[in-house]
Amino acid sequence: MTAALLLSASLALSPEGAALVAEIETYLATLPAAARPAVPYVCPLGSTLRPWNAGFPAPAATLLDRLTRRPARPVPVTVADHLALASRYMTAFGWTQGRLWDSAGRVCLLGAQAAVLAHGYGTPTTVLRGRVQLMEVLHATGRPHASPDRFNDAPGTRQADVHHLLDRASARALSLGI
Repeated sequence: MTAALLLSASLALSPEGAALVAEIETYLATLPAAARPAVPYVCPLGSTLRPWNAGFPAPAATLLDRLTRRPARPVPVTVADHLALASRYMTAFGWTQGRLWDSAGRVCLLGAQAAVLAHGYGTPTTVLRGRVQLMEVLHATGRPHASPDRFNDAPGTRQADVHHLLDRASARALSLGI
């Protein structure tokens, strides 16, 4: 179904909407084909697809970095941002259990944190502090002996549970200012 038909179907629910759709279609039919506007892709969820690291600058190597062949300096991110990026990375590439990543590129919770770090966002200290926040949330929700990895790999855990844990830990880190 084209975007125009979807728009037409949603507006045609009322008599006024049906009249508006008919008027627009009549006007567009009078235009030459080259002048007709191309209907852009409309995401059914109401937003356009964005890369997992949208809103954060890409790590860039300086001239000195390139001359000395060292990696670019990491982009500084807060613990809250690191956890949110890990959730976004997992959304973009998929989730798995029982391994850091699989051949399809899906990652577990620790794999998402490692991938965010490997892409140049934050430092190992940021990752460690993020894991502490994850453990604090697990402890606060009645799982005092569960590590984030055991939580990820538990048979009853779903991807939504891992995202929820990351969101809660990110909110906790934000409330603490870290």
